[in-house]
Amino acid sequence: MATLEELTVEATTEIENAKPLYKQVNNERMEFSEADYDQAITDLANSKYDEQENGYKRARQEAYPSIPDQLDMLYWDKVNDTTTWKDAIAEVKSDNPKPE
Repeated sequence: MATLEELTVEATTEIENAKPLYKQVNNERMEFSEADYDQAITDLANSKYDEQENGYKRARQEAYPSIPDQLDMLYWDKVNDTTTWKDAIAEVKSDNPKPE
């Protein structure tokens, strides 16, 4: 996993390669100031770091079956002595592993 400093270097390269960048101020198109470029680098690095550290959580949340569906799976697993719920959850976790 990359450190925030490494991701900042990566973000700096991406922003430098994207120059010139512009913003709209009072209906006027203006190129970014140095402070704007610095902020864009900081924001991009932080975004990359957040995705690296927490992206798997968001991916799991989207992939898990709904709570009613999970409860239904648990009920039918108990009735039929099956492992549908456990298998579904294990698949989500293996498809979206926690970074180490």
